[in-house]
Amino acid sequence: MTPSSARPNGCCTPFCEAGGVRELSLYWKVCLTNGAVFVVGALALALSPARVSEQVLASEAVVLTAGLVLMLVVNGALLRLSLAPVDRVIRAMATVDLAHPGARLEQPSSGPGARLVEGWNDLLDRIEAERAAGGARALAAQEAERHRIAQELHDEVGQSLTVVLLGLKRAEDQVPPDLPEIAEGLALVRESARAGLDDVRRVARRLRPGVLEDLGLHSALAALASDFAALDRGHLTRTTSPGLPPLSSDAELVVYRVAQEALTNVARHAAAREVALSLTRVGETVVLEVRDDGRGVAELRPGSGVLGMRERASLVGGELTIESAPGQGTTVRLVVPT
Repeated sequence: MTPSSARPNGCCTPFCEAGGVRELSLYWKVCLTNGAVFVVGALALALSPARVSEQVLASEAVVLTAGLVLMLVVNGALLRLSLAPVDRVIRAMATVDLAHPGARLEQPSSGPGARLVEGWNDLLDRIEAERAAGGARALAAQEAERHRIAQELHDEVGQSLTVVLLGLKRAEDQVPPDLPEIAEGLALVRESARAGLDDVRRVARRLRPGVLEDLGLHSALAALASDFAALDRGHLTRTTSPGLPPLSSDAELVVYRVAQEALTNVARHAAAREVALSLTRVGETVVLEVRDDGRGVAELRPGSGVLGMRERASLVGGELTIESAPGQGTTVRLVVPT
């Protein structure tokens, strides 16, 4: 439903535009439905041989009661036919979950309820489209900011630490032989600076996956596996099926970021002994799976990391599922269409 075809709320005229066709508004349809039922009831009483005495007899009371019940039943059935879609839209409003897009109400064939359902479905289409576009812009800005921070860490902090290392090495070489304790102290400081430089480089590499841009997804996942192995937080097994179909650059970035976040969560929280990272093809999809045998959780509470993974997956039409149970580990599964 485009803005040009949208009707103002509370249309006060008997006819309202709907897709170029003038149709009765819901208010007037309810009025006419009730009026038609009452007119038919009045005609039936007027034309039938039944008459009401000055003192209503029992038989006449039965006829009047039956007629009233019939009118109420017919009126209720007609109103239900017109207003049932309204109740469906109200229930959908209370249960809609934008984190799982795609749910739509079945479109009635005609009537004011059909226009309401059509408007609700169109509204969801616009909300999901705007949400996806906003999410894409936010993630693009996030990646740009990651790139900027990584560049500054590499060019400024990394070079400064390199200068410090060279200066410490020069000072260590100039220490007189009779002052070994000073030389040892300088050596310790130099090793701390070297460790700090390694940390800066590792953080910059995590912020900007240069290996993904230069060598592709397979090499980027291999680098993630190497970084995880260096943390000594469990034995990692990596499996990649041969002949995987090519993915777009956005899809590859989503797969990489989901794998990165999943492995980070394993290293921080899982206390796992065995971790499996796999990238396989299933039909017309590519499936990333990160599985561990760690402590698991009884109830998954989505934090910023999980929500970020879900949003990234939705941007490329993918689906993210997380299964976890206490003592049975956690499985993160991302399905991306090719």
